[in-house]
Amino acid sequence: MDPIYLTYLNRQDIEALKLSDQEVLDAIESGLARQGRGEAVIEPRVHLEPKLADGHFNVLRGVLGTANNAAGVKIVGDFVDNYKFGMPSEFGVLLLFDPRNGVPRAIMDASGITDMRTGAVTAIGAKYLARKNSKVLGHIGARGTAYWNVRLLDHLFAFDEIRVHSRRPESRNGFAERLSRDLGKKVIATENWRACVEGADIVVEASRLVEPEPMLLTSWIKSGAFVVPYGTMSAVELSLTDIMSKLVVDDWGQCKSGKFGSLRAHVEAGKLSEESLYAELGQIVAGLKPGRESENETILLWHRGLSLSDIALGHAMLKKGELLGIGQRLRYA
Repeated sequence: MDPIYLTYLNRQDIEALKLSDQEVLDAIESGLARQGRGEAVIEPRVHLEPKLADGHFNVLRGVLGTANNAAGVKIVGDFVDNYKFGMPSEFGVLLLFDPRNGVPRAIMDASGITDMRTGAVTAIGAKYLARKNSKVLGHIGARGTAYWNVRLLDHLFAFDEIRVHSRRPESRNGFAERLSRDLGKKVIATENWRACVEGADIVVEASRLVEPEPMLLTSWIKSGAFVVPYGTMSAVELSLTDIMSKLVVDDWGQCKSGKFGSLRAHVEAGKLSEESLYAELGQIVAGLKPGRESENETILLWHRGLSLSDIALGHAMLKKGELLGIGQRLRYA
């Protein structure tokens, strides 16, 4: 057997790749289209709870098409109190394999990948499901994936007004300042949920609640809005799905099961089911079902996070790293 080598990309390598916003969006959109066309295999995520702290590990698995290095497993820890120790809430590792023979091809830091791909799915959902002239964004949450949600949404919509909110003033103010600097426009840090989301064209709820609590009221959502609630613990009312013209998820297999997720109670109550579900996002991206069909539709997207998105973005990073000579080559066997 010939020697087998794999590529190791650490966090500094990932940053050195300097993927553009459009490169990130293109990789994720392509992966979603493959999923929609049935060219992928995805297994629902599983959770590992060490019970030593307020957190858990997510294990995501999938195969994206038949290209080399397009099978993968991602393990990401989600520990909400990490900020107390000056650390991000999420640390992750992505393993890529050749789906034809199982040969390992890459080990990659997946913390940045998780943030980027989550923001990209939010933004691509908005591309197909939000009003084209959406000008006001209301975003709840300031940690983890929040930055890439706002950055990639603004890349597509060039908002006139961006509002952000989180529980701690220092968190929301620092987040607004960072976004203002990077996006070159004013970003408003609001003092409460209502001021952030009421009347917004696009509402993203990425809160970090310890237990479910209805913090986002259905009455604050304006007709025709696009709403993306995806916190680990639910922060919305049961009535939220009642006002929606279309309910869209990233993968029904993982949304209908498990103990976590913003619409878990809605699934258990029968408000979100195979009958009430309009489509998976991949079906819309692949052109198998229409997205937004009128300005009056109020649409919800619930995405729990796809292994396929991690794999698609990781694969794009691996290929760019090969072109630029970034990454370390390690002998496996």
